Amino acid sequence: MSPTAPPPRPSRWQERTAGLFLQTFSPSLPRVEQPPPPAELAPFEPFVIPRPERGGRLGATWYPAPAARGVVLLAPPWVEWGQAYFHRRGRIEALRAAGYHAMTFDLSGFGVSGPRAGFFDRDVADALAAVRARAGGLPVHLWGVSSGGYWSQMLLSRAGGVLGAMFEDVSPHLVEWAANTVPWGWPAFAAFRRVVPDADVFLNLRRHAPFLKVRAAAYAGGELDRGAPAAHTRELARLAGAECLIVPGAPHLGAIKQAGEEIAALALRTFARAVS
Repeated sequence: MSPTAPPPRPSRWQERTAGLFLQTFSPSLPRVEQPPPPAELAPFEPFVIPRPERGGRLGATWYPAPAARGVVLLAPPWVEWGQAYFHRRGRIEALRAAGYHAMTFDLSGFGVSGPRAGFFDRDVADALAAVRARAGGLPVHLWGVSSGGYWSQMLLSRAGGVLGAMFEDVSPHLVEWAANTVPWGWPAFAAFRRVVPDADVFLNLRRHAPFLKVRAAAYAGGELDRGAPAAHTRELARLAGAECLIVPGAPHLGAIKQAGEEIAALALRTFARAVS
């Protein structure tokens, strides 16, 4: 029988154990001081999202647009520069030109954000709460890249309030991503599924995609992405009833470099469809 609801959050010990495993097999990144947004992205407002109960705070930046018709939260990939990843590749510029405020933020452990505290979907929830507080009733959308898009889907399958969602370079399961990129670790991956089975199910986006509480969604990825193969991107899009774009010849995080205008157009089309 097909599931009738997304999987529940695992127990605290399974989440903690799974988090330690994912930390071990995630790419090791140095903690670096982030550069400020470049002058061409002005005006912008760096600020802090307080959350004293879980790690103290998240770093964030607000990019206002004149006469805005909506707000878009940009969730970053797993790169050492965190939210500064969005200083390039034109996403903020495209959103502003189309009439959207934008907000970027750092996941726990990046930039000025506090230490990790559980799965990162909790960070996305805190960032979305901050977006809604600033939105002034405007429609809220989300654009997540790689890790940011991955963790966002676990939240959006359980909570509403986001109308349109764009996901780039997202693997359906972080353990599968690790197996595709670190094949020598297969004994550990097999053990993971036996030791924390509830966490394993929770981390499977195939179980979340059919239940996304958004009005419109889209997926984009690269044809040569080893960690998130094109076939998996198409599978998630099919399960979510979403549009899908695969960029020929693009590796992980390479689709935006080769087809930036096409990806931005897909995102904007998705956000517009969500409010039509």
